[in-house]
Amino acid sequence: MISKAESMTTLPETLAEKALRREAPTRTEAMAVLGGAEELLDVVAAGARVRRHFFGHRVKLNTIINMKSGLCPEDCSYCSQRLGSRTEILKYSWIPPEEAAEHADRAVRAGVKRVCLVASGRGPGDRDITRIENAIAAVKGAHPQVEICACLGLLTDGQAERLAAAGAHAYSHNLNTGEERYAGICSTHTFTDRVDTVRRAGAAGLSPCSGAIFGMGESDADIVDLAVALRELDPDSVPVNFLIPFDGTPLGNRWELTPERCLRILAVFRFFFPDVEVRLAGGREIHLRSLQPLALHLANSIFLGDYLTSEGQPGADDLRMIADAGFVVEGADEQTLPAARHDLVAIRRRGAGSDKPANA
Repeated sequence: MISKAESMTTLPETLAEKALRREAPTRTEAMAVLGGAEELLDVVAAGARVRRHFFGHRVKLNTIINMKSGLCPEDCSYCSQRLGSRTEILKYSWIPPEEAAEHADRAVRAGVKRVCLVASGRGPGDRDITRIENAIAAVKGAHPQVEICACLGLLTDGQAERLAAAGAHAYSHNLNTGEERYAGICSTHTFTDRVDTVRRAGAAGLSPCSGAIFGMGESDADIVDLAVALRELDPDSVPVNFLIPFDGTPLGNRWELTPERCLRILAVFRFFFPDVEVRLAGGREIHLRSLQPLALHLANSIFLGDYLTSEGQPGADDLRMIADAGFVVEGADEQTLPAARHDLVAIRRRGAGSDKPANA
């Protein structure tokens, strides 16, 4: 029998309680949030409760260094670097390690904790891995404590291991959209290819980073499908991008997102990933607009500065926004993920080869 107190519990409250237990929403629950069945501020407040429980008032800062821009052979419809793009972006080959280190130095001095080294292309060749190894060495030579995340496309055998050995902390490779929709967004590689790369990165000891892009015509059901697929990969960080509709790309005319829609998507992802770094990423400025500070109550991580081929708002404005909203920048010595995600692997000290009995 349901008690009176239980019968009065709202859906946002239920989702917050489940998330605190690290339980995912049901499809029906997530669809109700996305569909507007619950008041927006109630949804944000519930998500904020979860965010506060696992991450306090800290905001982790990340920055992107675009190591090689444009001239990509892939045809991802959302991307200004795609094959056939007519977007007038900067196009250049690999920048030298010293230049990457200079950009990283400015970002770290502004409070950035993770530097993302990104390069366009289907995936890296051996020479490209060497270039990233050299860039990692240059960045860490000045800032040994900084986290390095590589984002180089699809990985092949041994490449993730090389990146880990060079000092990379994480590898980023977004699923971007659901499996059912993927062929309509990109024809030159598959959803399965992307899943495989995320798994390769994790198997090599790199922290897996994988997220999504919204605003590409996906339905509420598509959003939930993608959240479920990402949760199965168990990433440590989940970037949430909102489509930047570049002129000269197939999706250049899509301007369907509203600030409310973005906040509801962020809330659903916080409920699906309660103790994971949910990163507010590309497109936040143009779609959330004046509601960006409210999004900080759901996401615990943002990019500072510019994106791959578009400019973000000035870093000083971001830092002011964080402070004005009552948050603080996460320091380099602070742990991002809650302790429960760091003690899941125990090195064997008993059984064969030891003087202690096996746990059987």
